[in-house]
Amino acid sequence: MELQTFRLPYFAGCRYFQRHSILRRQFCTKRSGFSISCSYSLDKDPNLLIEKLTGARVIYSVAPAMGHNQEAHPESHLRVPAIVSALEKAELTSKFRGSEIIELQNFKPASVDDIANVHAKAYVAGLEKAMDQASEQGIIYIDGSGPTYATATTFQESLVAAGAGITLVNSVVAASKCTQNPPVGFALIRPPGHHAIPKGPMGFCVFGNVAIAARHAQLVHGLKRVFIIDFDVHHGNGTNDAFYDDPDIFFLSTHQDGSYPGTGKIDEIGHGDGEGTTLNLPLPGGSGDISMRTVFDEVIVPSAQRFKPDIILVSAGYDAHVLDPLASLQFTTGTYYTLASNIKELAKDLCGGRCVFFLEGGYNLDSLSYSVTDSFRAFLGEKSLASEFDNPSILYEEPSTKVKQAIQRVKHIHSL
Repeated sequence: MELQTFRLPYFAGCRYFQRHSILRRQFCTKRSGFSISCSYSLDKDPNLLIEKLTGARVIYSVAPAMGHNQEAHPESHLRVPAIVSALEKAELTSKFRGSEIIELQNFKPASVDDIANVHAKAYVAGLEKAMDQASEQGIIYIDGSGPTYATATTFQESLVAAGAGITLVNSVVAASKCTQNPPVGFALIRPPGHHAIPKGPMGFCVFGNVAIAARHAQLVHGLKRVFIIDFDVHHGNGTNDAFYDDPDIFFLSTHQDGSYPGTGKIDEIGHGDGEGTTLNLPLPGGSGDISMRTVFDEVIVPSAQRFKPDIILVSAGYDAHVLDPLASLQFTTGTYYTLASNIKELAKDLCGGRCVFFLEGGYNLDSLSYSVTDSFRAFLGEKSLASEFDNPSILYEEPSTKVKQAIQRVKHIHSL
């Protein structure tokens, strides 16, 4: 798949599109049994790009990292293709929905400078050099916790994943300058990123995709205040650490208490100037839809309202699903639909609709693909079809007392 020849520019606003035409050739791509629908040419009308962006409801990018794979590893190259196939089956791609849903293709990878806005240059340089070893050995381990592996293509494909997120931020920001209802962005990318710490990889993650996009939003677009929601079942320790002393980036994580990597305690609230702009809410095992709805209303909404963000970024991990093999929360496809719908509305209320989701975890291919697909329906304002997949009979009673206690404690700590 060619992912390096086209990049949406760092948009200045509507007038940019009136002055510049962007050439894109019609193409279709196929890789390892899944297809991506044809893109459209923008060379005939310089106003077409802005019209497409402002008319869209959802824009997404695909970076499946097909070469970054280890057999039998849960974070495999099957994950993104499973999502793309499910979207096509549900007729939720531009092939079926026209300009309502746009896939951004041929975007440019992130630069080393983009990565170095979050990660140590020594780590980035060292990983690039390690690709020679990976070429010789096939698979190498670059971090003992997780474990995090690398192949000969890992460095480049990780740059592509980060670039996909940056491109979506550029596009959503551009559209927001021309319409009050910009599209929601979704980066269907891997390797995931929220465990990657500034000094190195961790927990299946290579570069901090959402953290890199947050810094890009600040440095390039002047969006000073960034609100990051992380609903992956595991604590996003990498994002947490990157912004722990930063008062302008609010990091809010819900995660299963006691799960990998063991960080994200409720009293970890930031440091120095950043004290109060990190909120960690560990949820007891068995927490599910009722718990998360309450958390959203009583914790996420008031935190965001008080912070007054310029953009909302989401580390969207789908491994809190009851069917996921790596944890023991009880989210359902319906939970993710509600989260997607509510976050979209929160962004509309607080920051002009600017919102981009980034794929993190999710290792049961069926629950992952169904849940992302239903998230797309939420972005479109369409009815959830979660009932066609979810099986209520496998759920058990949520630990409501423990959940209530955790919520009350975090509200007390953060004066919510």
